[in-house]
Amino acid sequence: MSGITVFLYVLVVIAAILLVGLILLQPAKSGGLGAAFGGVGESVFGGKAGSHLTKATVYLTAIFFIIALLLAALIGRGVRISGAGESQVDSFLTEKAADTAEKAAPAAKKAAPAAKKAAPAAKKAAPAAKKAAPAK
Repeated sequence: MSGITVFLYVLVVIAAILLVGLILLQPAKSGGLGAAFGGVGESVFGGKAGSHLTKATVYLTAIFFIIALLLAALIGRGVRISGAGESQVDSFLTEKAADTAEKAAPAAKKAAPAAKKAAPAAKKAAPAAKKAAPAK
């Protein structure tokens, strides 16, 4: 893994933990988990704590999704920004493709003479098929 992917993983984990904390601090309409702490969120942050906490939750959620999408794009393409060389998956697929091509080459050479023999027989059958078809 490259350094940037490790950094992005750390950011995603930190954002997720902060997001869980922000959601738990928000006061619920029916008591819920926000009232489990005795209304600590309202007394510490003031009467309009819900609006500030809601805005912070929205911003942190957007940051979380942007980082997660960026991380998925980097990992999905196998991009190594600070690392050198190709990934293990790329080398495995390259080796498999080479092995398959080597196995397919002799089979294609064996099939070529058979196709040449079948071509004259197909030419002979074509005029016979034209004669057999009734004209309208």
